[in-house]
Amino acid sequence: MAYSNLEDKNVVIIGGTAGIGLAAAKMASDQGAKVWAAGRSDAHIEKAKQLSGGSFEVRKADTHDAAALNKIFSEVGKVDHLVSAAVGGERTLKPFLEQTQQQFQAAYDKLWGYCNAVRVGAPYVEDDGAITLVSGSPARKLAVGQSPLSCVGASVENLVRCLALELAPIRVNVVSPGTIDTAMFDHFGEKKQVTLQGMTQSHLIKRAGSSEEVAAGIIFVMQNEFVTGTTVDVDGGRLLS
Repeated sequence: MAYSNLEDKNVVIIGGTAGIGLAAAKMASDQGAKVWAAGRSDAHIEKAKQLSGGSFEVRKADTHDAAALNKIFSEVGKVDHLVSAAVGGERTLKPFLEQTQQQFQAAYDKLWGYCNAVRVGAPYVEDDGAITLVSGSPARKLAVGQSPLSCVGASVENLVRCLALELAPIRVNVVSPGTIDTAMFDHFGEKKQVTLQGMTQSHLIKRAGSSEEVAAGIIFVMQNEFVTGTTVDVDGGRLLS
C-alpha cells in the first residue's frame, strides 16, 4: 500500500503540546491514531491536556532529556511514526558580526535536540514506519540577520537525508514551514497581525500560514509510503518570493 491510514497507529510527537506539533497531534488523533504528545512547558502541557479531552496522551519531556524520552518510547513500545516539531534553540536575529559565538552556537540546540530524539526513538520505530522532523524556510530563503536560523535549518534538512540513507527502510522526511501564525509572534501584541501581513506581502500567498496547514504536511509524509529523504515546503510560496 502506497498510502496508509493512521487508524490504530502509534504516533509519538515531540514538541506536540503547542503550535504545529499540537496541531499534528490533534490531526493524527482525529484520524484514529494512538498519539503521545510530549513537551517541556508545564503551561503547554496543561493546555494540551485540556484540548485533547483525553483523545491523546500528553507527557513531559525535553528533546535533550534522553531518560524522559526513553520512558515515553518504552511506554509506547512499537512506534509507527515519530515526529519532532520541537522549536528549541536561540533565535538571535542580528547581523553575523554582531553575534557572539555563544549566541550562534545556542541556535544549534534545536539540531542537537532532534539528534537526541531520533537517536533514542529510532530503535522503537517499525521498519515500515516513519520519522518526520521540522525545519523552516530560512534553511533556503536567506536574509540578513538570520544566519543561525539558516545554518541550523540547512543542517536539519541534510541530517534528514543522511538518516533516510542510514535508517532505511524507515522513511525519514522533513517539513519546512514558512511564516506561520503561532505563539512565536505573540510578543508583537496588538501589532501581531499587522506584522505578519507585512512579512508575507511578497509571498505568492499573501498571508501567514496556520499550524493546521503545516500539520497537514506532516500527516502527508507520515501516510505516503513512497516519500523519504524529502523536504516538503509548506510556505505559501515564500521560497519563490
